[in-house]
Amino acid sequence: MKPETLAIHAANLVKINTGDVTPPISLSTTFFRGEDGGYPGGHMYSRVSNPNRSALENTVCKLEYGEDAAAFSSGNTCGLALFQALKPGSHIIAPDDMYWGIKKQLLTIFNDSLEFDFIDQTDLNLIRSAIKPHTKLIWIETPSNPLLKITDIEEIAKIAKAENITLVCDSTFASPVLQNPILLGADMVMHSSTKYLGGHSDVLGGILVTAKKDELWEKIRNIQQTGGAVPSPFDCFLLSRSIKTLAYRMKGHCENGKIIADYLNNHPNVEAVFYPGLVDHPQHEIAKKQMKDFGGMMSFLVKGGVEAAHEMVNKVKLFAQATSLGGVESLIEHRYSVEGPDSKTPKNLLRISVGLEHADDIIADLAQALG
Repeated sequence: MKPETLAIHAANLVKINTGDVTPPISLSTTFFRGEDGGYPGGHMYSRVSNPNRSALENTVCKLEYGEDAAAFSSGNTCGLALFQALKPGSHIIAPDDMYWGIKKQLLTIFNDSLEFDFIDQTDLNLIRSAIKPHTKLIWIETPSNPLLKITDIEEIAKIAKAENITLVCDSTFASPVLQNPILLGADMVMHSSTKYLGGHSDVLGGILVTAKKDELWEKIRNIQQTGGAVPSPFDCFLLSRSIKTLAYRMKGHCENGKIIADYLNNHPNVEAVFYPGLVDHPQHEIAKKQMKDFGGMMSFLVKGGVEAAHEMVNKVKLFAQATSLGGVESLIEHRYSVEGPDSKTPKNLLRISVGLEHADDIIADLAQALG
């Protein structure tokens, strides 16, 4: 099936005798055992598995062409589970432009147990030179947050496979509709399902999808089920409901994204725009090769420095000045002030999540704020 069809039908639970067309919410924390001691309904305790979570995992697994999926209570918990599953002393190659929440985990939680290097992963030679005998993971993020760098998934997969290194891709900015890292050679793909999968800024979650159920994956599954950082049945229900419209929402985000990027790219008060759909983006050709479209995320530098950037975000009317992304509403944020004094993000950078409002209204708000 095509993604539009999968998104609508893959989450349907096994039909029950009440004949629900929309899958019901299963709030039970525990499930009946059979006379033989087994679990005829397929579930024994909701921390381990739940009908709504199984439906969500099945849907995203199919959308990403994987073998299995594990849903977590947040996107950050996906990273936490993966890093916990690595043997102490393992070396990780991570992007220099990495989502700060996952990067903070490495710097403050795993700094004593894991070794890591943050490098510019758009340079394949840098990746090759960074590999060590104990390198066990290459973590890539494409498009990256917040500079929208594009990493060549297929080429890095070749490097990783030659060295027997696991390759995991954070594909949150793309969504399964626009990019499928497993088809390009990645071993796992991660999404903060809070973002485009949820799409309405009202549910927190994360999900990992694996190409194969290997030893590392079984460790991750054990951490999920034994550690218990799982989404609630209601959260899974909300995500499954939202994914039904994912493909059509992404079409709107992409259409608006191109219009807004072109507008900002020609504005006299904008220094630079970072959007992979622009032909002058340094990795535009790679984005064309591995993405079906370019999404609704972008960032730009405001002329006049940090003061001008702060002034601009305080003038918007339609945009919400708030963190996160991927919702139906347009959001704008000054990233440096979120990431803190150790951030490498330019101080005059603003990140935009382009929503589904009419493009003319979005531009009108940017115009009055930019001057």
